[in-house]
Amino acid sequence: MKRFALILSLLIGALAFTAAGIAGPGQGGAKSQSSKNNKFKFTVTTTDGSSCGAAQVWATDVVQRTFKVKKRGPNKYSITRWDRGRFTTNGTLSPGKCETKGKHGSTVKAGVVGHMEGYLVGTVTGTYTKNAACTVDCGFTDTFITTHFGAAAVNTFTCFNGYAGCKFNFQYSSNDKSLKFHHWQDRGTNGVTEQFVGDIANS
Repeated sequence: MKRFALILSLLIGALAFTAAGIAGPGQGGAKSQSSKNNKFKFTVTTTDGSSCGAAQVWATDVVQRTFKVKKRGPNKYSITRWDRGRFTTNGTLSPGKCETKGKHGSTVKAGVVGHMEGYLVGTVTGTYTKNAACTVDCGFTDTFITTHFGAAAVNTFTCFNGYAGCKFNFQYSSNDKSLKFHHWQDRGTNGVTEQFVGDIANS
């Protein structure tokens, strides 16, 4: 998600997400489903970072993840990643606890279930091999790039190098009646900052 300065340790992650800072979806298990017309689909189980950082995991996500590759120039490609699925909280700090603006809570109980969806868009430089053999972890952004563009390409992906050249927007919502805050958003659309809005919190 989220995600998304995800510093490669997360995605690798937030946004693991894995980007250098992004709070969104992080690491977990992935299973390849299909690939067609430069779209690659996976089912991914991943932990989710918060506004307090990628290491502050507040939920586990099970998502349908799709990568779309589009050529932008000589050895340059855009990669768009869509995530859509469900989250389950683990009973720690709420995702919005460390927000610096707006209203938010600080804690969320374990077992709260909700819906999450979002996207991440960045560019990568490398030699694209569409039919490269994927490992079971190819649903993770760093592994996907390494497999289809080569190991050196990971360091060129703009979403692993800060906010510039990376757009992302992840939203989380739950109808659980015990919650005080029902919606949290982790976004970065201006290439400068990561913004958090709201929370998923009981108190």
